[in-house]
Amino acid sequence: MSVIVFENPSGRHQSQFSLRIKILFYMVCFKKISIFTIKIPAKTFMLKNMDSTIYQQIKFSKFHGAGNDFIMINAMNGHLLLEEKIIFEMCDRRTGIGADGLIVLMPSDTHDFRMKYYNCDGRESTFCGNGGRCIAAFAHQQGIISGHATYEAVDGIHKAKITEISSKEFHVELTMQDILSYKLDDGSLLIDTGSPHYVKKVNELDNLDVINKGAEIRYDKKISENGVNVDFLLNEGGKYHIRTYERGVENETLACGTGVTASAIAASLWYGGNDIDIHTMIAKLNVKFDKEDNCFRNIVLSGPAAHVFDGMFIFAN
Repeated sequence: MSVIVFENPSGRHQSQFSLRIKILFYMVCFKKISIFTIKIPAKTFMLKNMDSTIYQQIKFSKFHGAGNDFIMINAMNGHLLLEEKIIFEMCDRRTGIGADGLIVLMPSDTHDFRMKYYNCDGRESTFCGNGGRCIAAFAHQQGIISGHATYEAVDGIHKAKITEISSKEFHVELTMQDILSYKLDDGSLLIDTGSPHYVKKVNELDNLDVINKGAEIRYDKKISENGVNVDFLLNEGGKYHIRTYERGVENETLACGTGVTASAIAASLWYGGNDIDIHTMIAKLNVKFDKEDNCFRNIVLSGPAAHVFDGMFIFAN
């Protein structure tokens, strides 16, 4: 059970009156506040062993980068222990908050902060490019950094430049790790851009069965023993579009930062260029790099990041 705000307007005993649960969503995309009020009989929340039940509450923010959405938790001032099942419940789109993943902002001994990323299945995962951009915007908004950040992630050190467009909208440039090896053929690229990706060249995207085709490749042990993320890349007269199936989400996502990076490198290898725009389902991301002897260095992934809403998740231990 998750609750944002409990309110008993009369101040009297719960058994005599209904509780009003107000959930406030600060919708950045529409630049307005929507308030949903739900009346539920108080007995719904009466617990027999109230004294022995321990509850934990987690303050969170919801961010998205090009539609790739994340639950963000600031744990800079304390230790946070989340079980896999709680992360799964929080990310569930029907009964929880809903997200592609959950990111914890943690202290670092050597850099501005540390990023810890979990897929929506509750498991800690490899690096997430859009999540990496969103955590930088979140840290900026929280006042932990201002405009620039150098932080730790599972794949190494990243640098970010955050431009504040409004109090809830940001443009974030993020450095990625150098790419020194990959497996390329005429129709596909197997590469690790912080997370493993298989980029497949396609002739059309609109009618492509991304979920089934993506799952088939993702679980193909001949391609990768541990599975890969799958990106379908379309070159439409020099304009690049992708659709992505993400491992750990086990579904198509609106965008994937490491997938965009992988697809930009694939586009460079197949068609040329080192400053490449990639169009995802609802936004455009850019990837710049230096290409030397078929190695890729000084890679920068850039694009939008937005704060969607804040809330409190309450659950029983």
